[in-house]
Amino acid sequence: MKTFALVARYGGFTEAARQLGVVPSVVAKRIGQLETQLGTRLFERTTRAVKLTEAGEKFQSRAGALVTSFEDLLDSVGRDETKLEGHLRVMAPTTLTMMFLGEAFCEFLRRHDRITMELALVDLSTNPAEQGFDVAITGRSASYEGVVDIPLCPVHAVVCAAPGYLQAHGAPSHPRELVDHSCLAFKPSGSTWQFQSNRGAIAVDVRPRLLADDNRTLLRAAMAGLGVASLPTYVAQHALANGSLQRILPSFSPQETWFKAHVPRRRQSVARVAALVRWLSQELSSGRWQQKAGLEFQQ
Repeated sequence: MKTFALVARYGGFTEAARQLGVVPSVVAKRIGQLETQLGTRLFERTTRAVKLTEAGEKFQSRAGALVTSFEDLLDSVGRDETKLEGHLRVMAPTTLTMMFLGEAFCEFLRRHDRITMELALVDLSTNPAEQGFDVAITGRSASYEGVVDIPLCPVHAVVCAAPGYLQAHGAPSHPRELVDHSCLAFKPSGSTWQFQSNRGAIAVDVRPRLLADDNRTLLRAAMAGLGVASLPTYVAQHALANGSLQRILPSFSPQETWFKAHVPRRRQSVARVAALVRWLSQELSSGRWQQKAGLEFQQ
């Protein structure tokens, strides 16, 4: 099971073998034995890659969590789960981790020298329970069965564009006018922009000129005059302050989102997991990260 999970994660026998400390032929033999036991092929093998079959994808959805649970069981023998020690597997978004969360994780480890951590930078919406992770930090609205969503801090957005773009195309006075503009959209949020007004909620299907899963790229595109962007305030704050971008539609507030910690329900009461979530909530709610993140984006 562990061999299968590693092959699925790394997409090949060689890296899985390196992680396990065995030769690739041993990995191939173990996968063959598992497929024989299940009576179906789990991987399609070519000379260049190893890809999951449909049955393999179904098997993977539970295998990682089962392996992690079993390893936790072995590791917990003789260890008090109420103490701050042991291993943490954490997923976090790439850009935010590089700007701020990496520092927060390091400080957490410095304070708790009996805790170890594996950190995976993942920008796709993923169920941490199925992948065998203890915590997943995300700014997306997805929810999963058996996973608790713990709010960490709100994220406010601003709709903005470069002065040159607005001079050439005019500034929209209502969100519905965005359909006539070039828009720069954050891929995970999709191309439907949500607004709040004194008359209720408004949803607009924009036509993205650029669709990206990185706010840094969208910021640069907006500053270059490529279109209208809806950006988190901490991303746009310095560009707004120095005039590189101008806020538009001030009477219509983009829908608020939240950074959240997704924690598998079975891991919620583990002391080291709860301690990490508390630490991240404290760090993110302080507001210090927004100033630091804004400076990173300015650079």
